[in-house]
Amino acid sequence: MKLSIIIPTLNEGAIICASLTALSRLRSAGHEVIVADGGSSDNTVILSQALADKVIASESGRARQMNAGAKAAHGDVLLFLHADSILPPSADVLINTGLKQSGKSWGRFDVRLAGNHMILRVVETLMNWRSRFSGIATGDQCLFIRRELFDAIGGFPDIPLMEDIAVSGVLKRYERPLCIRQTAVTSSRRWEQQGFMRTIFLMWRLRLGYFLGEDPGHLARVYQQM
Repeated sequence: MKLSIIIPTLNEGAIICASLTALSRLRSAGHEVIVADGGSSDNTVILSQALADKVIASESGRARQMNAGAKAAHGDVLLFLHADSILPPSADVLINTGLKQSGKSWGRFDVRLAGNHMILRVVETLMNWRSRFSGIATGDQCLFIRRELFDAIGGFPDIPLMEDIAVSGVLKRYERPLCIRQTAVTSSRRWEQQGFMRTIFLMWRLRLGYFLGEDPGHLARVYQQM
């Protein structure tokens, strides 16, 4: 079962080499890595070209970029990875084994925030518990979806924020996700720079606004301002 690992980027030159180098074992095992760039003005595209199988240009917006990457992919399973996230060791084996044994068609990993502060341990634990209870996955948890199901639902909805929440809601109508306990590590930079309580409040504010029907465009502007 071949994976297509799709990474949406926008001005990720500072981290993209490390992110793509971490995927070299998976490339050597026959899986493909696709960078879907949304118009970077730095050296993201140039740096990516030697470390990815494909680097494609897309309209900006994470949902549009991931859909463009999926369109260019040839894998049986599409894995959507943020540029600041690192997959667990043997992620391909975990996904393939998990999907075969469970009979499911989509899932996600548990997440671990990269920092060492104790509050981050509480936050990540609550994130993983909430996901198991709700059946909703976030982009930090590295969504993976069988190609047939992704095509059947029409990909990510074209909204500027909460595309991961929205697509999880659609996928959950088919089945609940496979939740792999091994962790993907994601950056805790926002939490540390913006403050823990402020970031928690922002995330709940955005999530509640989305579920109450607030315009995703407005939510994206709120996110960018904080």
